[in-house]
Amino acid sequence: MTDTIQPKFTDKLIHLTQTFWHQLSSWFHSDTMKPPGSGRSSIKLVGTAFILLMLIIFWWNREPGFIDVVAEAQQSVEDNEEKMVAGYVVTTALIEVTNTLLDKSGGYLSNDVLPPSLFMDDMPNWEWGVLQQIRDFTKALRNDISRSRTQSTEDPALAQAEPKFNTDNASWFFPTSEKEYAKGIELLENYRHRLADPNNPNAQFYARADNLRDWLKDVIKRLGSLSQRLSASVGQVRQNTNLAGEAQAKQSTNQPTEIKVKTPWSQVDDIFYEGRGTCWALIHFLRAVEVDFKEVLEARNALIMLQQVIRELESTQKMIWSPMVLNGAEFGLVANYSLVLSSYISRANTGIIELYALLERG
Repeated sequence: MTDTIQPKFTDKLIHLTQTFWHQLSSWFHSDTMKPPGSGRSSIKLVGTAFILLMLIIFWWNREPGFIDVVAEAQQSVEDNEEKMVAGYVVTTALIEVTNTLLDKSGGYLSNDVLPPSLFMDDMPNWEWGVLQQIRDFTKALRNDISRSRTQSTEDPALAQAEPKFNTDNASWFFPTSEKEYAKGIELLENYRHRLADPNNPNAQFYARADNLRDWLKDVIKRLGSLSQRLSASVGQVRQNTNLAGEAQAKQSTNQPTEIKVKTPWSQVDDIFYEGRGTCWALIHFLRAVEVDFKEVLEARNALIMLQQVIRELESTQKMIWSPMVLNGAEFGLVANYSLVLSSYISRANTGIIELYALLERG
């Protein structure tokens, strides 16, 4: 929607809400506890409630647009009168992605126990995909990127931030997910302020190839798993390759040589939106990496590879024109959205594997 349409839609939604609650209040405060007027009034009330519910669900199901992480970092530098240092854009990207997770349309929905979000599953699965990337990136920042060696001391703010983001994503009572994640954001902001302080050498960000590789290894595993789960929407028979490549390898329990995998129809859209959320978050983190690790990437002639990966991931965010996730056959009459998304993710993952190899060769 354009900026001129959104205020009109919001005003209409507010008007419908006020009308609905006014009619509902009149009904419950009447002596007979019946809708005023004829039976048509009751039908009108139910219809209004249904339309209102659908409008709210539609509004809350909107996926956020892209964030300009470089512009946000520059704005933070100006607002706080700080200096742009290594790691500033990456930390800002982590902060802004988490802020968007909490402040998008409808707020954070995964732990809601009341309608209408109780009936929604697409956006909570999108949130789960984003949250997994936030957790992985915070872990990499705490364990590797902010430390010079394995025997070095971890940053105190990051050591507290990572457990905050690992709070149960569906916790609605105490502690609530939103409050814990908001505390995590505050700790990241504390780290960013100290990072930009020339008089505080304790907070560091080491833009090294080995640090970037450690995080990319987790990304490769996440995307590989997503691609497999998305492909299983049509059902596949796969060879068991779990022990391939090592003669003496063994596993806990035996498995058949052929494995049949198929995603239950009720989970197809869940995995699809989890994939969309995962890729959305990764786009912002990789854009930030492009800035803070620029010299490292250029030294290995890997910058163009990273840019191609970002382009492939951006393709996963194209507009969905169907009101539901279609799950047709592989070459059938109806499209299969999961296979399309899996194709984009597989190509992006291949690029990240090649990027990892370039960084490893040095």
